Amino acid sequence: MNAKTIMIQGTASNAGKTLIAAGLCRLFKQDGYRAAPFKSQNMALNSFVTKEGFEMGRGQVVQAEAAGIDPSVDMNPILLKPTGDRHSQVIVQGEVWRDMDAKEYYKCKKTFLPKVMESFERLSSKYDIIVLEGAGSPAEINLRENDIVNMAMAKAAGAPVLLAGDIDRGGVFAALAGTMMLLTGDERRYVKGLLINKFRGDKSLLESGLVQLEEITHRPVLGVIPWVKLDIDDEDSLSERLVVSRGSSAAGMEAVVVRLPHISNFTDFNTLSRFINLRYIDSVPALKNAGLVILPGTKNTIDDLSWLFKTGLADEIKGISARGTPVIGICGGYQMLGRTLSDPYGAEGKAGSVVDGLGLLPVDTVFKTDKTRTQVTGRIASLSGPLAALSGLPVEGYEIHLGDSVFDTANAAPFSSLVDRTHGQTKNDGCHRGNVYGTYVHGIFDSPETAAALSKALGNTTALPQDGEKAAFDIRSYKESQYDKLADHLRANIDMKRIYQIIGEGV
Repeated sequence: MNAKTIMIQGTASNAGKTLIAAGLCRLFKQDGYRAAPFKSQNMALNSFVTKEGFEMGRGQVVQAEAAGIDPSVDMNPILLKPTGDRHSQVIVQGEVWRDMDAKEYYKCKKTFLPKVMESFERLSSKYDIIVLEGAGSPAEINLRENDIVNMAMAKAAGAPVLLAGDIDRGGVFAALAGTMMLLTGDERRYVKGLLINKFRGDKSLLESGLVQLEEITHRPVLGVIPWVKLDIDDEDSLSERLVVSRGSSAAGMEAVVVRLPHISNFTDFNTLSRFINLRYIDSVPALKNAGLVILPGTKNTIDDLSWLFKTGLADEIKGISARGTPVIGICGGYQMLGRTLSDPYGAEGKAGSVVDGLGLLPVDTVFKTDKTRTQVTGRIASLSGPLAALSGLPVEGYEIHLGDSVFDTANAAPFSSLVDRTHGQTKNDGCHRGNVYGTYVHGIFDSPETAAALSKALGNTTALPQDGEKAAFDIRSYKESQYDKLADHLRANIDMKRIYQIIGEGV
């Protein structure tokens, strides 16, 4: 069986392609179809580990959840994780291939097309509708020759395209018309309709412009999608969640997440933010008086550690810790809290280099060439210090890291006890000493029980267990409600009858 297809492309990055595709996945599920997402090449630092131990982009995980299916690495066969301005780690079908600079990857990326099509065809054999997503814009004519994610993918999959523009950033008519003009005649044949996304205001004021746009592009506008507030995981650092706060916090009542230059997997804090005030900061003044300091994951631990020292944040975090404020590090943040970070193979920088960490935990990390990728379950250990209330609470999440960390057992204790679901092993994770805690587990705060316990431990006097909304909070049910809200919003604002017709007719 070959699935029907529909593809969402955009006039630019952050035009809303990911959420539109997710909404269509949920909408098709509501209508009784088996739908699956597909993005041949994604660039993002927010990634996820499947139950098989493969790594994929968070955007396609969101879309799979919306479709009501398990995430599969076939939904995102090529993942690029930036390690610098011009370098990325290239992950092919869930496994690290190697690090490459942009020019090198551009020259060879067409060699990945067989893997891309292998993944696409596996999905196509299992589902009724594949919802494809492009990347950036198909009008990046300098990249056309080696394209594997926009019009080249539409052609390979035989997918009709809906072109989305973001009116919130301005210039949406020019963006849509200009994109169509820069496509080749053959490429334009795949575009079956236009979408205007993130609209705020009176739709009637757009009418004359919509008529002219259709006359210019010879394509129907199939929907004007109003801006809507949704609480759905973000896939990259363009997220509004990462807006940096410059002011100081109210002591004891807020958690601050250090907004590292290469921050990754910041979805770790989405649930926690519903139970306590949480801010992202990148300067010393904004860190003062915080009730909790969190060092998050990062794609480049050594570079971001250097940034901490250069900005003065490293010394400030050490000072805050000495005054008794709890500090937590997750994944790369955990590595930074240790004594030393060694890179014998040049996994993150110069081969053989050894750098000093913050020295807040008696931990030494050695970077390896093989990446740990696994889903885990377990329980937080018996903790001491200000976060002792978290002791014994359940843990469910995943690990993605290159380094192995060993701590001095005479001066610290494990943070949690885990079962490696991917490999069937039991192990200890992370460590803690006094008011400093470290773990490799992403998703440690996804449990509302853990988030509520942490909030109370920080001095939040709100009786959360008696707060009906928060005490009964179920992250899975909440996500489902958000996906339904997204699908209902699309159904109310786009011409689904015409879109179903386009899917049926194909290209």
